[in-house]
Amino acid sequence: MNAPVANTVPLRAVRAPSEKYLDYLRRDRARRRHIRMAQVLLLAVFLCAWEILPRMHVLNPLLTSYPSALWPTFIELWNHGSLGKHIMTTLSATLVGFALSMLIGIAVAAALWWSDFLYKVLDPFLVVANAMPKIAFVPIFYLWLGSDYAVYGMAVAIAVFVTIMVVYAGFRGIDLNKMKLAHTFGASRWQVLTKVVLPGSVPTLIAAVKMNIGLALVGVIVGEFQSADSGLGFLIMNGSQVFKLNIVMTAIAALAVISSVMYLVVYRIEAAVARRYG
Repeated sequence: MNAPVANTVPLRAVRAPSEKYLDYLRRDRARRRHIRMAQVLLLAVFLCAWEILPRMHVLNPLLTSYPSALWPTFIELWNHGSLGKHIMTTLSATLVGFALSMLIGIAVAAALWWSDFLYKVLDPFLVVANAMPKIAFVPIFYLWLGSDYAVYGMAVAIAVFVTIMVVYAGFRGIDLNKMKLAHTFGASRWQVLTKVVLPGSVPTLIAAVKMNIGLALVGVIVGEFQSADSGLGFLIMNGSQVFKLNIVMTAIAALAVISSVMYLVVYRIEAAVARRYG
């Protein structure tokens, strides 16, 4: 019986990372660690200054409150059940406004890309609409949509025009040679849009998401200032009217937490997209 023939194909040697690459990784980790430390230090300095200056009466504590006074107010509002309700009201309205703004913005940008005639007709109107102070629309949305839905109108009004212009600019920035190549292989205009333009505009869409989520939150808060009976904007306005600055600052702190969480979510999405399309 013949002995099995040994595999004579040499295995490719696994190259160890070079010292320069390892040094780059060490420097990159150190840089990211220093950035995090600087961020934490900056936040700590801000909180310390906010706590100390009112206690020293450099700032008026009746007007600014201080961080240590927010926690009891937070616990009181949370136990009362109102804070969670206000947070969820603002968060849900922000997510709905953000989703509507992105869908409408991408759809309109695609229509403008599809028809150059339509773009030339609508471009000055979009610029003027984006430049108008959106707070002027609050009473209009209140009359048209009612107190329950006016905040959604404000969120969309503030975010959608920026989304349209940013996404359209991304569509127009796609390499013409790629589109010509797709046409050469018989692709329809719809296929060019879905297979070339949209995938090629992913970085622009991520940039639009980063701007849109914050603008939607701003729109919701502005709407809640004027027409809502719940939400963090309503809590801020109501607290200021009865001169309870602890409530106002607690609501603002809750907004900061919401903004931070949304930033982290968008950052994770951006990192995942960068790995997929980078």
